[in-house]
Amino acid sequence: MAIRIAADKDQPSATIEIPLEKALPDYDLNQLEQPTPRDVDVILVSQGFRDLVDDARGILTELLSGSSLELAQFTGAICPGDDETYRPGLWIVLRDKNSAQGRELSSSSRTRISATAEELVKRLQLA
Repeated sequence: MAIRIAADKDQPSATIEIPLEKALPDYDLNQLEQPTPRDVDVILVSQGFRDLVDDARGILTELLSGSSLELAQFTGAICPGDDETYRPGLWIVLRDKNSAQGRELSSSSRTRISATAEELVKRLQLA
């Protein structure tokens, strides 16, 4: 699974992009690879995808509990594939609430964000 994590420059936050690469029958998400971004939009508004986002939000809330990280944004994303195809994904922004604006994330926060993303993928069985 190609989880992409990018720390924001001069901000105590990072974005996580998790493209869905395998079918998720429990969420009625079977045909993920699409020829155009517009075709992915249909998936992003489906009940199955909304259920996936709800479950992921609950898991993230649990994983972030007791840490200085907070969920700043969580939405669906249109992720480009390797071969001119597109697929749905999760777009997450986490922020360290104890860091001042204008300062980048500490290495411990970056490590925690990576571990959180990996655990989210594992619990949702996305890989």
